[in-house]
Amino acid sequence: MRITGVHCLLDCYGCPRDVLDDVAGLETLVRRAADEAGATVLEVTSRAFSPSGVTVLALLAESHLSIHTWPEQGYAAADCFTCGMHFQPQRACECLLAGLQAAGHTLRVVHRSNDGNCGE
Repeated sequence: MRITGVHCLLDCYGCPRDVLDDVAGLETLVRRAADEAGATVLEVTSRAFSPSGVTVLALLAESHLSIHTWPEQGYAAADCFTCGMHFQPQRACECLLAGLQAAGHTLRVVHRSNDGNCGE
């Protein structure tokens, strides 16, 4: 199988509400996670929702990193997809976990390929 990229799917539980509703803080966290993983940030965009919740998306030269929050549930979902081999998406997830102060999490790592034989 020829790996085209790695896609990390991260679910974070038990996160503080104020952390999950802080747009500027989450933008900074996404930038830091991308940097620590060796990615090149091209652009970051975000949206705060009413009454709560935030989405932050980083467009990377290597693909993307995103986070979506549900402060009322203490939950955040993030994904980090990379093309190429120098970017380390698992490192980005470690940074996100620390910054979100998650009490628990699940992480799925999916190896994407262009031959139809994708595996986890």
